[in-house]
Amino acid sequence: MARRKAAPAAEAAPPGLARLAPTQQRSRERFERILACATEIMAEKGSEAFRMSDIVERSGVAFGSLYQYFPDKAAIIGTLAERHNAVGRDCVRRDLAEVAAARDLHPALCRIVDSYYEMFMREPVMRDIWQATQADRALQKLDADDMAVLSGLLSDTVKRVAPNMPAATLATLSGLTMTLIAAAVRHAITLPPKKARQVLTQFKTMLPDDLTRLA
Repeated sequence: MARRKAAPAAEAAPPGLARLAPTQQRSRERFERILACATEIMAEKGSEAFRMSDIVERSGVAFGSLYQYFPDKAAIIGTLAERHNAVGRDCVRRDLAEVAAARDLHPALCRIVDSYYEMFMREPVMRDIWQATQADRALQKLDADDMAVLSGLLSDTVKRVAPNMPAATLATLSGLTMTLIAAAVRHAITLPPKKARQVLTQFKTMLPDDLTRLA
């Protein structure tokens, strides 16, 4: 007897992200209410202490509806991280858009440092989100993917003003530069504002005046 083919399984949610993106207005409103409540709770308790039950209690969304969108807490944090990452990428694009020559690279990198720091200070919950992404393997991948995009943006910019730079050198320089900027800012946000500004000012003097000379 021929075996009946099994029905295809439902597509699993990407690790660290929402299970589905709602399309109907009521569902979208519920989805956004969940994320808004999660942001509030994380800002109050930190990323480690908040629970799915906290979101149910505050949002009024039933457990069934919550799990329909988010299979676990990591998916909520990952969805919020992706949104903030998108804002950060827009800032980097904006700051790099002004680069017309090699001499413009250093000022652009300094603007990126300032933009990133201001973004973290404007949205303090980003600190909790970032800390959570370092503790979860799936969320670490989201962070790594974001860094790859940022490195690519810088790489494209440097290539525009230094088209003869070897591809391998360009990729290495861009990756290291964006990684160092992210590390410096994430260190700065743990410090009092005055000290953070001093640290970032000193860090900006350490950035190369002309990346193209490092090839």
